[in-house]
Amino acid sequence: MRNKIYYLLLSVPALLFSSNLFAQMSDNEQTGMRSNGKIYVVLAVCLTILAGLLLYVVSIDRKIGKIEKENG
Repeated sequence: MRNKIYYLLLSVPALLFSSNLFAQMSDNEQTGMRSNGKIYVVLAVCLTILAGLLLYVVSIDRKIGKIEKENG
């Protein structure tokens, strides 16, 4: 119960602060990576890394489950 309260107390100000930062961006500041198309490369790399991590976790979970069935 305490962890949930701490999480809530930390996440609400963080969300409010980040929305304030996005509100201050102008159109000239947003065109940097978008105009060159590099933002899509960054997005593709991030998604590839996340997909790799997900596959790694699933494979480890299967291996651990297999070992637990053999021992139990």
